[in-house]
Amino acid sequence: MSLSVNLAGIELQNPIIAASGTFGFGREFSPYLDLNRLGAISTKGLTIVEKPGNTGIRIHETPSGIMNSIGLQNPSIRVFIEKEYENLKKYKMEIIPNLGGNNLEQYIEGAKLLDTLDINIIELNISCPNVKEGGMAFGMTCEAAGKVVSAVRKVTNKKLMVKLSPNAHNLVDVSKECEANGADILSLVNTFNALAVDVDNRKAIFDNITAGLSGPCIRPIAVRMAWEVCKSVNIPVVGMGGIMNYKDALEFIMVGCSAVQVGTANFINPKVMIEIIDDLENYLKKNKFSSLEEIRGII
Repeated sequence: MSLSVNLAGIELQNPIIAASGTFGFGREFSPYLDLNRLGAISTKGLTIVEKPGNTGIRIHETPSGIMNSIGLQNPSIRVFIEKEYENLKKYKMEIIPNLGGNNLEQYIEGAKLLDTLDINIIELNISCPNVKEGGMAFGMTCEAAGKVVSAVRKVTNKKLMVKLSPNAHNLVDVSKECEANGADILSLVNTFNALAVDVDNRKAIFDNITAGLSGPCIRPIAVRMAWEVCKSVNIPVVGMGGIMNYKDALEFIMVGCSAVQVGTANFINPKVMIEIIDDLENYLKKNKFSSLEEIRGII
């Protein structure tokens, strides 16, 4: 019996990946769980230049979820390489840097830097705003998504895991365009665009007005989107969106996902990913399955 999974030729010891933006670079969580047991970590979103993040409230709880407006706060790719990468290399888990950018040139420069590291996968976050094209996220249209994936593909030999936004005009078409332009893996979904109002002060809660919604409230929609994309592409899909326990993870696997990312749940229970791994092992044993392949894509 094995939980190991294959992502575009890269072997993970299990399908559980710490989602970008919810696990930092692992340091804060290391006292609470053994990082060696994770399949992988998708790092905090990284950009060429340091980002201080958004002003005002950054986290707001909602029924069965949270909204966040962090603003890709990060120390920059160079600082990650100098101060965090060596620490992460101590662990057995796969290191997946998450790359963001506000224009094509930043993505290209960032990918070149990350290509120098001893890693196998780069997660390309195309939910970032294209400042040269009016601020619309790169992943919103097929044309913009294809352009950035193609450009990054030309400057790195690493596997490209492209992280998709559920706010895209047509997520299936964007998925196909990413595959056609060199994506090796897709990950979805990122947060849903949402708005919360402070009725007492008669204003939006977040300075940026809208923010990203995540947590179990989005899971049924995320599972549906993962199912649609898995049926439409010929590359592995990593599912995410409100996974709180092993049954939630199995939903994504049963609709065709090769692995899953766990995010919001880490804020509630820092040991949740280890619990999910243990429960998945017990599930396979109880049902006499030799691997997750026996149930992947049965829906």
